[in-house]
Amino acid sequence: MRLPFTLSRYIGKHFIISILIALLGLIAITALIDIVEMIRRASGRDGVPFHIILSLTFLKLPSFAIKLMPYAVLIGSMMALTRLTRTQELVIARSAGISVWQFLAPALIVVFSLGVFMTTIFNPFASALMMRNEQIEAKYISNNANLLAVSSSGLWLRQMENGKISNISEHIIYSAKLLQNDMSFAKVIIFTFDNDKKFVERLDAQRAVLNDKSLHLTDVVRSVPGKPAETMPEYDLPTTLTLEHIQDSFASPETISFWHLSSFIGILEAAGFSALKHKLYWHTLLANPFLMMGTVLIAAVFSLRSPRRGRIGILIVSGVVTGFLMHFFTDIIFAFGAAGTIPVILSAWTPALVANMIGVSLLLHLEDG
Repeated sequence: MRLPFTLSRYIGKHFIISILIALLGLIAITALIDIVEMIRRASGRDGVPFHIILSLTFLKLPSFAIKLMPYAVLIGSMMALTRLTRTQELVIARSAGISVWQFLAPALIVVFSLGVFMTTIFNPFASALMMRNEQIEAKYISNNANLLAVSSSGLWLRQMENGKISNISEHIIYSAKLLQNDMSFAKVIIFTFDNDKKFVERLDAQRAVLNDKSLHLTDVVRSVPGKPAETMPEYDLPTTLTLEHIQDSFASPETISFWHLSSFIGILEAAGFSALKHKLYWHTLLANPFLMMGTVLIAAVFSLRSPRRGRIGILIVSGVVTGFLMHFFTDIIFAFGAAGTIPVILSAWTPALVANMIGVSLLLHLEDG
């Protein structure tokens, strides 16, 4: 028997409403926890207004929504299916010859469409707000401004000086590429500015090696305004930069739009840096719609039991526990992927594949024997 369109729309509407309610609840709880954490971090800083803390949390809400959506789908699906089962609506539909796969089809279409929307349309909006959040947080709380920019032509670093020991305030360092095997930069250009932001000198080097507290330049041409260029075989520039500091200065994956992530990954790799975190995040966004479909199937396993058979509360608690186990399993797999222990594609897609296989197999066992 074919599922009528009216019934499909009715089931889909129940799922959308329940998922949105669950998502709002999860976001509210997460926002309260984040506000408390931001207050704790800001307590050691003077002059951080409370409205700044609220704005920081507000700017992170869309990113919270993307991360929490699979769990909102699990809880919302259990809410919708439990309600439809308690009101005997699904019992009547099944007695009319409609299988579990037929009345789950509208829910699967709804959550898959919702996942595609979150990845392709909502994510660019969330990434823009997250970028603004990191800028405000760096200004008021962490004091760690982004000192690195990566482009298709190479990478730019900004090294700040205290200006007390010498008249130098900052160095702007350009390099076409970084070779991490020997910590060396290729085709380096360094611009030096004084405390008044006036240009002091330019250093051109074929190669630079990042050592402890110094950047060792070789085949250097030093240019000072009003003087002829000077050639030097070697030159040591004092620096506080480290590879970890440089990598930490990269824009986090959450601040980059889904549509720009792939090109940014290519730029990072062309510059000689690892893009594992960004690749993992990109594939995770692609896998999210399928993960959400798997959570619907798992929710159905714990929510389709007839109320007359009892133990509904135990099944619901079991479903929630399953959600926490999925979260724990996903975090472990992602950690392996971020560390490079397992391939990024396998790390990002395994939770979605496992959720779908478990859901399908359990439904086949419970419904079809």
